[in-house]
Amino acid sequence: MNTRYIISLLCAGALAFACGPRSRSESSALAITKSANAKSVTTKAPVSSKHRAAAVKQPRLDSRLKVDVASNEVRFAFDVANVGNKGMELSFASGKSYDIVVLDSAGREVWHWSNGRMFTQGVQNKQLGTGDSINVNEAWTKTQPGSYTAIAMLNSTNFPVEQRVDFVVP
Repeated sequence: MNTRYIISLLCAGALAFACGPRSRSESSALAITKSANAKSVTTKAPVSSKHRAAAVKQPRLDSRLKVDVASNEVRFAFDVANVGNKGMELSFASGKSYDIVVLDSAGREVWHWSNGRMFTQGVQNKQLGTGDSINVNEAWTKTQPGSYTAIAMLNSTNFPVEQRVDFVVP
């Protein structure tokens, strides 16, 4: 009798844990900002009223990668903004929610931001409301003169984003 009671309690606890609310905490590596007056202007072909409701509720991400070359370092600013008319939930398979890679002119990897770093192995979810953005700032300090391509990636499993920028280190 006592064993049945314990097993029932364990099953109920496991079910409550599995169906409980998910954490929406934000990691310190990403800065999520709320834009006070975010506006999006797009020009598209007319959409029939039947498809207009589906088009209006689609979340949409806009990304921008800015590269600043200084005398002894290259700074990367990767911004991803929700420019759609609906909030979205980004899902990440691990704590590595973004990454930055630098390739030389021959396409060889010369710097990878995440190399040598450790990340949590837990699934993460981040809310990104309309007009909200994710801002990432990183720096590459061991630079050599040459032509390079920077690739910044948002490692979301449901809304992946990649942005490329060519730059030159004198």
